[in-house]
Amino acid sequence: MKTWGGATLSLGLACLLAFALAVAFGETALTTGQWREAVLDPWSGPADVLWRIRAPRALCALCVGAALGAGGAVMQGLLRNPLAEPGVLGVSAGGGAAAALAIVAGLAVVPGAVELAAIAGAGLVAAALLVFVGRVSSPAGLILFGVALSSLGAAGTALVFNLAPTPLAAAEVMAWLMGSVENRGWTEVLWIAVPTAVAGWLAHLCGPGLRALALGEDTARTLGLSLDRLRLFALLSASLAAGAAVAVAGAIGFVGLVGPHLVRRFVRDDPARLWLPSGLAGGLILVLADLTVRVIPTEQELKLGVVTSLIGAPLFALIAARAARSWRS
Repeated sequence: MKTWGGATLSLGLACLLAFALAVAFGETALTTGQWREAVLDPWSGPADVLWRIRAPRALCALCVGAALGAGGAVMQGLLRNPLAEPGVLGVSAGGGAAAALAIVAGLAVVPGAVELAAIAGAGLVAAALLVFVGRVSSPAGLILFGVALSSLGAAGTALVFNLAPTPLAAAEVMAWLMGSVENRGWTEVLWIAVPTAVAGWLAHLCGPGLRALALGEDTARTLGLSLDRLRLFALLSASLAAGAAVAVAGAIGFVGLVGPHLVRRFVRDDPARLWLPSGLAGGLILVLADLTVRVIPTEQELKLGVVTSLIGAPLFALIAARAARSWRS
């Protein structure tokens, strides 16, 4: 318990520190006088930079990373597979395809339209997964079905991109697919914070069931666990988290996979207590990654999804190699 509590507290403090750094530093450095003006005059230019540009952007990154990290932990517990995450089941791809369609259809000018489309797309994939689980309870079968849905979502996104009516619409879809929290405001913070809180509550409800499921399905049933209820809550949690993350930040890869693995040893592989530190780890990763892309002196700001993929892909390979060695042994 002390290990879990200490890790959670440390990650929480690290997230607060990273958030403070993300607000304090950026492309434009503020002088001491400008800092004083930002604190004393909420309508000044420096206040706009700190509280209406940097702060909501950093908070969006924190919430998106937390949603992806917690969603990955829930999926790994449900499928009893260390390589699982919402993206593996096609949830992120479904949300991405729906959001891309909304952008090409010109709905980006309507407040909340793209976000609702992404959440709806992720929800449709989650519904398909629930129908499949009702017929085939095998975790391996669920993963294969999820991979098929992911490929279908990617194909749908490519089709939308290919049929974009104008080069500008295609460029908007491409920029969105690369993933970013640039120019996000307090409205986007609400779009990600509320679904993330609900997803966290569902993950908490899944905790005892995931712990029992780790002993095997037969043992879990003898303990009185309702597998159908567990699968429903777990898929809803992961889908809501992934859909909201895609809606606000676009495609952000590998955070949901890497986050749980960074903290797994602190919870002694207890899936009931993995989701919270995983969410904090995911949030910390994304805030630091976004701060990095803001301070790197490049002519054009790097996309957040590109950076997370460049870092996450080698980590994924290491995790897969370690998992393969454990399976052989």
